[in-house]
Amino acid sequence: MASAVMTTLPQFNGLWPKTASAAPVQRLVAVQPVKSRGQGALGARCDFIGSPTNLIMVTSTSLMLFAGRFGLAPSANRKATAGLKLEIRDSGLQTGDPAGFTLADTLACGTVGHIIGVGVVLGLKNIGAL
Repeated sequence: MASAVMTTLPQFNGLWPKTASAAPVQRLVAVQPVKSRGQGALGARCDFIGSPTNLIMVTSTSLMLFAGRFGLAPSANRKATAGLKLEIRDSGLQTGDPAGFTLADTLACGTVGHIIGVGVVLGLKNIGAL
């Protein structure tokens, strides 16, 4: 049950308070206890290396990096055509990788892998499976 507290609040007219001759207005202010709700979608915890959240993130990022490295996804040296076919082109980026996988490709594929992983984690958290 919420308890009510009597308090007087100063009344303002513009930037100046009303004169002291005006009677203070008393209002009831209900003070409710703060309820501890669930952690929500952002409460997914990753306490240790083998946690489900960690495994999902590692798997999704690794699969996306694999797809980019071995030519299953577009990269700086393989662009996608209108028919979604990958064709090789010279991007001008220097790389020591035999397949031409660049730093930009690594960052892009890692980012997309993280986006996919976060979507999976939040989706599973929402349906209660995680």
